[in-house]
Amino acid sequence: MDAPFKGRIVVTGAGVVSAVGVGKAETLDSLRDGRSGLGAVRFLETNRMEFPVGEVKLSDAEMLSRLGIDPSVPITRTILLGALALKEALEESGLKELSRVPFINGTTVGGMDRSERYYRDFISDRPDHSEYIALHDCGTTTDKIGAFAVSGKPGKMPFAYATTISTACSSAANALILGADIIRSGAAEAVVAGGAECLSSFHLNGFDTLMIVDRQPCRPFDATRAGLNLGEGAAFLVIESEESALRRGAKVLAVLSGCGNACDAFHQTATSAEGEGPFLAMKQALDEAGLKPADIDFVSAHGTGTPNNDSSESAAIRRIFGEDVPPVASFKSYTGHTTSASGSIEAVFALLQLQEDLIPVSLGFSQADPECLVPYPGGPHRVLRHILSNAFGFGGNDSSLILSRV
Repeated sequence: MDAPFKGRIVVTGAGVVSAVGVGKAETLDSLRDGRSGLGAVRFLETNRMEFPVGEVKLSDAEMLSRLGIDPSVPITRTILLGALALKEALEESGLKELSRVPFINGTTVGGMDRSERYYRDFISDRPDHSEYIALHDCGTTTDKIGAFAVSGKPGKMPFAYATTISTACSSAANALILGADIIRSGAAEAVVAGGAECLSSFHLNGFDTLMIVDRQPCRPFDATRAGLNLGEGAAFLVIESEESALRRGAKVLAVLSGCGNACDAFHQTATSAEGEGPFLAMKQALDEAGLKPADIDFVSAHGTGTPNNDSSESAAIRRIFGEDVPPVASFKSYTGHTTSASGSIEAVFALLQLQEDLIPVSLGFSQADPECLVPYPGGPHRVLRHILSNAFGFGGNDSSLILSRV
């Protein structure tokens, strides 16, 4: 192993797929225009049609076509979403020697969209569709995303190695944190990291059982908020040492200047009222970046629209920033809550914001809650230098990333 790296970690490629667009160009247009991707179910096989969702606006067949994958090959929607995002990230980065690059993917449901359709056949020893059960687990999902993104075929994993993180809604953020740690350790000069997650009935019914799914478009931080809307998507970022990027002649898009992860273990699904885990994660990210709270120009909040998350996160943000809270907003009213993929999707949004000095309009907010912050309405703003992006998971596994202008 090489000597530990102590310089800057930079972003040289990014790809994203969500309800607001396939690719960064479509995504940026939606964010500029304040266009939500929430709507009625189109592709998910469910009888729960009363819930708005943030579906990617492509069928599986359309994604197969875009990726040049044989339609007869068994595949899941999570793999397709991930492969689209990963392909865009790799193409932008110009990274070629993938055999020296680790790949880290955050996912929780893996291939559940197919497993929930076919498991009865599998347990009854009927051979129909049993090949999909082999695609169910999260690790296989990661391997297949890597293979299909690079070759369009279910072949050999092209990366040095792959690993999977499953920490609920902080999974993709934690994938980026692990990637940064690998670079700092000297074990690799570049890492590809992010997350992918498709919608499933398992998802929808499970969150409804917790009574935190809204039948209307979600309203983060609003006094009338009644829960989240589920979404799907994927995003991956190519991160590397600045020395490696300069040596390759790669364009540096942003700096991953700080990361933080903490677990308050307060409750299986809720965060403490004072937001201890979120507070610690944000403080760690600021300390690692060598920044003061006043240096942050925008907070991309986890902001799910659930009563507990938004009040708890507001308390944690107030603890960090005191009376001088910077503009805060949530993207969940655009994409829905993309669960395991949310941390990397919103990291790519932050990247686009830094490049465009953009704070999108806050959708759905109308009535202030004294326990919550008032989200920034959007529109022209000063130059964005540093964005703090939050991703908080069940069990109190909370993560924060800081992306900075080059």
